[in-house]
Amino acid sequence: MAVTISGVEPGSPAFRAGIGAGDRLEAIDGHPINDVLDYRFYMTARCLTLHLGGEGEQPRIKTIRKGEYEDLGLEFETYLMDSQRLCRNKCIFCFIDQMPPGMRDSLYFKDDDSRMSFLFGNYITLTNLEDRDVERIIAMRISPVNISVHTTNPALRVKMMANPHAGEVLEYLPRLAAAGIRINAQLVLCPGVNDGSELRRSLEDLTALAPGLQSVAVVPVGLTRFREGLAKLRVFTPTEAAGVIGEVDRVGNRMLTLHGQRVCYAADEFYLAAERPVPAAEFYEEFAQLENGVGLLALLEDEFRQALELEAPRRVSRRVGIATGYAPQNLIRSLARQAMELFPGLEVSVFPIRNDFFGPDITVAGLVTGEDLTGQLKGRDPGDELLFPSVMLRHEGDLFLDGLSMAELAEALGLPVRPVNNDGFQLLEAMLGEGGQTPRG
Repeated sequence: MAVTISGVEPGSPAFRAGIGAGDRLEAIDGHPINDVLDYRFYMTARCLTLHLGGEGEQPRIKTIRKGEYEDLGLEFETYLMDSQRLCRNKCIFCFIDQMPPGMRDSLYFKDDDSRMSFLFGNYITLTNLEDRDVERIIAMRISPVNISVHTTNPALRVKMMANPHAGEVLEYLPRLAAAGIRINAQLVLCPGVNDGSELRRSLEDLTALAPGLQSVAVVPVGLTRFREGLAKLRVFTPTEAAGVIGEVDRVGNRMLTLHGQRVCYAADEFYLAAERPVPAAEFYEEFAQLENGVGLLALLEDEFRQALELEAPRRVSRRVGIATGYAPQNLIRSLARQAMELFPGLEVSVFPIRNDFFGPDITVAGLVTGEDLTGQLKGRDPGDELLFPSVMLRHEGDLFLDGLSMAELAEALGLPVRPVNNDGFQLLEAMLGEGGQTPRG
């Protein structure tokens, strides 16, 4: 297989070698180039031999000298250099299956591509992999690999993922770990399905992979109101959530004693559901699973405390509102009180937004839509500016999940709005009106 070059960056090593758009890259130093992983792995050397072809042209060879790890400057139609691999599973808890109709096409795309794990940290289920893919991961030292495990019981995994191969591919886990490939694992828990004794089994099996196992995030299932025709699932009760935390901590404490690292963590949502305080930032060590909502609140609180310690008390004339999900509202209120104590004249109001769009069981800030923000804040008085977590916006940072833009939100509310990252220093800056411009209505 050869990959068509769509463009060449001016002045790059490839440009200087006379390579142009329309050429086809067949191999580097004799290694066939099929996708982005092959390209990135084999292009790092200082001296390269490229095998090229083009429509109606004879194959030719170009020798290129460049800096080590310097990019060749080749551009391709897609960042993967071929099509993205779709998920082959039909998981009983899949969030995409719970999306309402009429949203952006990209929100319905089910990704399960190991290359996306390498490039962007996406989680994969292993069901799209074959032996040759695992061998390539090992040969290229692609590490860490993020894996959605959910259960280590092969039969239960087949049932939960509705894929007959979901159980057998679990054998890839010890192969990867034995080869020195670090693994970040994810367990999405469904009450009465893969919790309890099944959770104990999964944690025991996974921690047996240490030191290859880098971390395990235990995350509660997210359920929207759009579940007609799907498996009957429910959310965790406070007592059940506390039980999950206890099970995860039991194994985590053992790993801390044996290996010096906790490794296993329950997501922040479990602590909120159990009505228990989230552990301090030190508990989460290197914060290996922030993308899974593990330690996000602890990190925000710790950074906010550090930011306050750097400030001297002073009077501030400012009124600001903060919109957030129902789950983190108490923490945000606590941070707001601390800021108001240090800065007399600062007024911070917190507005927890009920998730009418996806349903009341969705309480995290990252799934609040523009429609719910406008519907619940219109006619209220947030103050001089409205702050909201940037996770409410899509990856590009311009639109909410339902397609509303920040400018449209600002216009509907008649005041400036500002997205704020999960960063305590940035949050304090935004409360004080520092650090950036915001859209105005």
